[in-house]
Amino acid sequence: MAKQINEEPIVDVEQAFSKTELYIEQNKKSLMIIAVVIVALVGGYFTYKYWYVAGEETKARTEMFKAEDFFGKDSIDKAMNGNGPAALGFIQIADDYSITPSGNLAEYYLGICYLKKGKYEEAISHLKEFNSADQIVGPQATGAIGDANMELGKTDEAITFYLKAAEQSVNNFTTPIFLKKAAMADEDKGNYADAVKLYERIKNEFAETAEGKEMDKYISRAKGLGNL
Repeated sequence: MAKQINEEPIVDVEQAFSKTELYIEQNKKSLMIIAVVIVALVGGYFTYKYWYVAGEETKARTEMFKAEDFFGKDSIDKAMNGNGPAALGFIQIADDYSITPSGNLAEYYLGICYLKKGKYEEAISHLKEFNSADQIVGPQATGAIGDANMELGKTDEAITFYLKAAEQSVNNFTTPIFLKKAAMADEDKGNYADAVKLYERIKNEFAETAEGKEMDKYISRAKGLGNL
């Protein structure tokens, strides 16, 4: 008995190409419009990003230099509001140059300025507008939100932001600082066991830092207050 062979259907390549050519011919106008739109969008994006935004960033950076100088001299009002038409402040820079990196950084400075002025809700609002992947400035902004919440008496929120800042970019500078702030906030709430855990983490993981070297006294105090 002859063995039956299962034959796969053979693709007619010539016919397939003919159908493709026919489709292109029938839709030539639509396909051309789509191609032009894609090119325009891509070209527009690169023009916007590398020409317009870059140009705005150059202007914003010049203004930021003046505002940062006022900030460094602790002239907070001038840093925020500027000094007449010759120098813009962080408020106008953040508004006029919001699409630029300098405009984004102005939001951070505004948050710190409002924090210094005791306007904690405004500080939180601007600090939350700031975005940064920087290993130091990013955690500092998050930790500053914790500081503002602490001043508002929102200790739970403060602890949340301190811990977030500590983990945002683990390093020997910001992490022990914000772990310590979180632990002290825990003490403020009477959560001495949680405070001890954080103090011990600083002692064990960041022993060579300034915070790590002073942790024994904090651990002893928290244990004593909590009868641990």
